[in-house]
Amino acid sequence: MKTIYNHILQATSKGEKLLAVLIDPDKMDLKTVAKFIEKVNASRATHIFVGGSVVAAQLTEALVIEIKKHTQLPLLLFPGDVGQITNQADALLFLSLISGRNPDYLIGKHVQAISKLKNSNLEIISTGYILIENGKQTAVQRVTNTAPLQNNNIQLIADTATAGELLGMKLIYLEAGSGALQPVSKKIIEKVKTNISIPLIVGGGIRNLKQLKQAYQAGADLVVIGTAFEDDESFFEELQDC
Repeated sequence: MKTIYNHILQATSKGEKLLAVLIDPDKMDLKTVAKFIEKVNASRATHIFVGGSVVAAQLTEALVIEIKKHTQLPLLLFPGDVGQITNQADALLFLSLISGRNPDYLIGKHVQAISKLKNSNLEIISTGYILIENGKQTAVQRVTNTAPLQNNNIQLIADTATAGELLGMKLIYLEAGSGALQPVSKKIIEKVKTNISIPLIVGGGIRNLKQLKQAYQAGADLVVIGTAFEDDESFFEELQDC
C-alpha cells in the first residue's frame, strides 16, 4: 500500500524536493477555495496542509471537504488543537511540540485525540515539532504557552531533533511560525539535516523564491508556505521557476 509517508520517504531518498501549501481555516473563505486551489494545482505544490493555531469549531472539516472537491493532491491536517481533526482528510501530522515543556502539547492533547482517531481512516504520521525563535511572538507560543528555541543555539536545536527521531518520530518539522520576521536559517537546517535520518520539514517566514531555494539547498525535504500565498497569490507563478 502506497502511503503518504512512504511517498515522502521515496521522494527524500531520490533527492526530490516537496512543497506544501498551508491553508488556515480561519483565513480562507469557502467561496474562494475553488479559485485558490486552481492555482495550487497549477503550481509545483505536492501537498496541502490544513490547520491553524486557533480555529473555530467545524471550520476545518468544512474547508477540507471543499478543498477535496477541487484537487487530487494529498491533504494533511496540521492541527493546532483536537477540534481540528476530521476524518475527511487523508492524513494527520500527529505533532508533539518537543521544543517546549508544556505536557499538554507533548502528550496531553494526543491522549484527548484518541477517541477521534481510533476508528479513523486517517494516516497518522508522528511528527517532532520544533519552534524556532524568529524575532516576534507567534500564535503557537501564545496558544501553547511555550518558548521557542533560540536561533543561535544551533546545537540544542539539532539535539532536540535527534531526540525526536530516537523517540520514534517519523518527521521533524522546524517552524519559525506563521508570518515570521525571518525563516529558519540555513545553518540551522544544515545542522539538523546532518544529525537526523528522517525527512525534514521547514516552514514559517518563507516569502520569496530565493528563501525557498535556500531552504532546499540547506537540506529541507519539504517546505511549507502559507502566509506568502495569503498575502500575494502571484507567488504561485514564481514557483514555476523553482
